[in-house]
Amino acid sequence: MSQSPAVAAGTRIGHVHLKVADLDRALGFYCGVLGFELMQRMGSGAAFISAGGYHHHIGLNTWESKGGSPPPPGTTGLYHTAILYPTRAALADALHRVRSAGIALDGASDHGVSEALYLRDPDENGVELYRDKPREQWPFGPDGKLAMVTKRLDVEGLLRDRET
Repeated sequence: MSQSPAVAAGTRIGHVHLKVADLDRALGFYCGVLGFELMQRMGSGAAFISAGGYHHHIGLNTWESKGGSPPPPGTTGLYHTAILYPTRAALADALHRVRSAGIALDGASDHGVSEALYLRDPDENGVELYRDKPREQWPFGPDGKLAMVTKRLDVEGLLRDRET
């Protein structure tokens, strides 16, 4: 396979659009628990939500999934949506919101480059809440290549860094 030129450095994922079974339930999680802002709602079929007034970071719709169930294990699809928080304190606030809503974490990891919380939304879609560490803290091997890890994240320590 020949090597294609790399994608432009400024390229980023603009938004994710999720199929959900119940729009109000999904909005209760993404807006009510995580704190996203509802930007536009299209009846009971779709909604667009954001952080900071952007047109949308997450689209939610029931066009092909109203009342549906999550895909069974062993099938392809989205593994998780990753939501990047700007600071450790903001990630700690997200953890506080999730815990206050009684939502269990599937995991919490320190990857060397980031700190991440893993959970499920009401439709069983995987959700990663994370923050990047400063680049100068990233682990690199002797060969100079990135050497990401998966270690247990101290969630209680994270909560202590929450701005109150």
